[in-house]
Amino acid sequence: MKTLRFGQLASIALVGSIALAGCGSDNNSGSGTTAGAGSSSAASDCFTGTLNAEGSSAQKNAFEEAAASYKAACTGAQVNYNPTGSGAGIKQFIAGQVDFAGSDSALKTEEKDGVVETDAAAAFCGSPAWNIPMVTGPIAIAFNVKGVDSLTLTPAVAADIFTGKITTWNDPKIAAVNSGVSLPSTAIKVFFRSDESGTTENFTKYLAAASDGGWTAEPAKKWTGKGEGKEKSAGVAEGVKSTDGGITYVEWSYAKDNDLGVAKIDNGGGAVELTGETVGKAVEAAKPDGEGNDLRLKLDYATKEADAYPILLVTYEVVCSKNKDAQKGKDIKSFLKHFASSDVQKSLEEIGYAPLPSSVQTKVEAAIEALS
Repeated sequence: MKTLRFGQLASIALVGSIALAGCGSDNNSGSGTTAGAGSSSAASDCFTGTLNAEGSSAQKNAFEEAAASYKAACTGAQVNYNPTGSGAGIKQFIAGQVDFAGSDSALKTEEKDGVVETDAAAAFCGSPAWNIPMVTGPIAIAFNVKGVDSLTLTPAVAADIFTGKITTWNDPKIAAVNSGVSLPSTAIKVFFRSDESGTTENFTKYLAAASDGGWTAEPAKKWTGKGEGKEKSAGVAEGVKSTDGGITYVEWSYAKDNDLGVAKIDNGGGAVELTGETVGKAVEAAKPDGEGNDLRLKLDYATKEADAYPILLVTYEVVCSKNKDAQKGKDIKSFLKHFASSDVQKSLEEIGYAPLPSSVQTKVEAAIEALS
């Protein structure tokens, strides 16, 4: 993906220059400490070896960006990511098959399918597992309608589209919130994630919270609306790209990569364009929903605050607070410090993510520092 490659090159160039100031592997550096640790994008305590993570496809591009720039600074380290979806990532983490997981939803504290995720993760870790927000992934309502470059949707209209109640693009309900836009009679083709997805869960949380009864199903990782299923974020984005009249919910990065239209969202405070700044404003309004360094957040999907884009997800890195393998814990801590750094977070906006707001980033850095 061209956008990703450009972002990687920018980060590699930046981190590579900082790495010359002192990043070395455990094998060639007495202290293993990198200049500029913390707020710098230079990695600290470079390790030699491999980390494996799995989960949310929403953060795939961001994770690969961070992994590439980390490797540029720490040439002996390899950090792999398998974007199988949030549900699969959590299961693999609990089973001990990966070093940490990426999930668009924090570990569940209530039983589902016979499992309480927080308890199962703690049993595996031998310590509490923490949810550390790392990637702010705006969810775009992405569309491909010939002749339509600008589109505004309200939560009620979006719910009617994704439940199949509105079936053509010139429907009066769509026209009512798009004055002056020439809408064709093209049939609406909805694409949804066929795999279990945190993106699906967060999007349905938005519809349930903001559509004033337009979406009645319980928010979940498995889609319950209408449409045609496609696997993972890449699948739904490609479905819309190849279909006139197509629409889906997908991470902003995938909408950008596929040159899809992105709808403005009007929750009642005026139409809001999806930008890093408007998403950051919504994240800052989120309320803490965990204890101590377990930094789960409660997002306000129904916010009517002006210039706050309300459809978003926060991808957590799910980690053992105290790793049974002390060296592995140190390696994970080093990579996450890099991922959370200001330089890396800033670079993510180039590829369709929003940097962590400073108020959240400070808490994230403190939680990572407390890992062992």
